[in-house]
Formats: sequence, structure tokens, C-alpha cells
Amino acid sequence: MMEPKFHSTSGRKYVNKNGISAIKDGVKRSKHIELVDITKGRKPPWLKAKIPNGKQFLKVRETVQSRGLSTVCEESKCPNIGECWNHGTATIMLMGSVCTRACRFCSVDTGNPNGWLDYEEPSKVAESVHLMQLKYVVLTSVDRDDLEDGGASHYAHCIREIREKNTGTTIEALTPDFHGSSTAIRTLVNSGLHVFAHNIETVRRLTPAVRDPRASYKQTLHVLKEAKRLRNNVKTKSSLMLGLGETKDEIEETMRDLRDVGVDLLTLGQYLQPTANHLRVKRWISPNEFEMYRDLALNIGFTDVTSGPLVRSSYRADELAKKIELQNLSKQK
Repeated sequence: MMEPKFHSTSGRKYVNKNGISAIKDGVKRSKHIELVDITKGRKPPWLKAKIPNGKQFLKVRETVQSRGLSTVCEESKCPNIGECWNHGTATIMLMGSVCTRACRFCSVDTGNPNGWLDYEEPSKVAESVHLMQLKYVVLTSVDRDDLEDGGASHYAHCIREIREKNTGTTIEALTPDFHGSSTAIRTLVNSGLHVFAHNIETVRRLTPAVRDPRASYKQTLHVLKEAKRLRNNVKTKSSLMLGLGETKDEIEETMRDLRDVGVDLLTLGQYLQPTANHLRVKRWISPNEFEMYRDLALNIGFTDVTSGPLVRSSYRADELAKKIELQNLSKQK
């Protein structure tokens, strides 16, 4: 079963089944934070998502629960979980569900796992991908600053196991920054993945307020640049949340910074406040604006851009897999 979260309310400390003490939903409740009852906030009509259902969705959910897997789809309260799971894509979170960092936009629990790892995870994940019949799998992970290599070797082991048991599955790794370690990045890009992703999340000015202090705008660009330098034929990808107070000029600057380090693929989505303890939404971005930003990104030179209010890093990843396959076939002719 999934790790229980029933001993704490959002922002409070609890102990999970592995004995790890963590803050539920990642951000500690504080009297200094202006709490907002997000359930009463009026969202625009374009942010309505369908209630997850369907045969494939139920099959994936049953496999996830029976195998004790953590998925970002659930941990981050993704509105597209039904659509993605029904289309044969899923985002699996490796190395547990407790992150050593505490970004102000993210609802993944935060704490110190003190070196804990499930050493059977590579084989369990590979078997689960097979059972779920996934055409495209996104492997992400919590930050593991408590591990010497940030978990890079374990991450790579999971990828190799999936490749061995699922030859037709495209693998995207949505990675932590590994403190910018070239050794860790090399371990990942040479593991057999097809797409190396690392999210910049927001514009340069807002990064200190949005992300954990150990993450930085400059370091993210370094990680993406290193991945391309170490394996120049790997597809690199990043994602940007909108609605946190950024300007159009800042968004364009971030796009150009990403292209300057060779990033091929970009996703743009609306920031949604996961709990009252997290950063507030400053503005709702309309579908027309997202379309405008998509056109801008394509003009700047990205190979493919997915942009929309409900878009998340791995949204419609199965369509991306088809595009990559077609590109590879065209190169072979």
C-alpha cells in the first residue's frame, strides 16, 4: 500500500511507515504565513478537470497501490491523473515520498530519510511498468541530499531495469539537481533514458521565493547544459509554472536562457496552490495567453512545446514519445 499520511494534517509533522519524520505536504504551517482557504477561491472555468475514471486508470491505480509505488500524479495532486493514466502514461516517484527540500509551490512531504532506500525498487518499478503496459514512463524522484550521490546510482539502476524488461517503453527522467554534480548527471544520461528533464519552475527573479534555498536558477541551467554536453543526442526538457507574479519579459528571458543551454522541449502550465500553507496564485493565465506563449517558445527554437492551464511536466508524454519515434525514423532514412 502507499505510505500512510493519516497521522497529520497539512503542514504538521508525522512519521511514515518507514519511520521517517516528515512535514505533510512539504510546507510547515506557520502563524507568519497568511493562510488562505483555497477551497473558497473562485477558479476560472477552464481549470475544471474530469473526475478520474476508466478501465486503464483503474488498472494503473491498482498496480500502483499493490506495489507500494509513489507517483507524482498523486503526491502533487495533478489534475490530469485520469487522462494520463488512461493514455498509458504515468509518473513514478523514486526513492520514497519524503523530499529533503521544501519548495514553496510543492506538496510533496519534506523531511530527512537518513539514507533509507528500498533496494528492491528497481525490479518492482520495472515489473510495474510491464503490468501497467506503459508506453511512456516518467521517472522522477524526491531530492535526496542525505545520499552521497543524491540517489543518482539508484535512479540509473531503476532505468536499466525498466529498459531490460520493457524494450518498447520510452523513459523520461525528471531529475533533481544533484547539487550540479557532473558525475551524477553523467550517471543518469548514460543509463539508457530517452529524455533528460529538469524543471526550472519559475523565472530568475522569483526563484528565491518559490524554490528551496539549495536550488537556484543558475544551477538548473548548469544541470541542463551538462546533460546535453555529456550526451549531445539526448532530448532535454524543462517546465515553467505561470501565475506566480512573473512578467511576459521574464518568461521570454527564461525561455531564451533554456534554449541557450540546448533545451529541446518545454512545458508551460498554471501554478495551482496545493494547500493554504503554500504560495498564493497571483494571476490566472488564460488559454489564449498560453497559446501565445507556445507560439513564442516555438519561434525561439524549442522542438516541441506543450502549453495550457492544466499542463504539467509529463502531460501528454505519450504524444511526445510518438514525435521522438518519428524523428528517429526520419533520421534513419
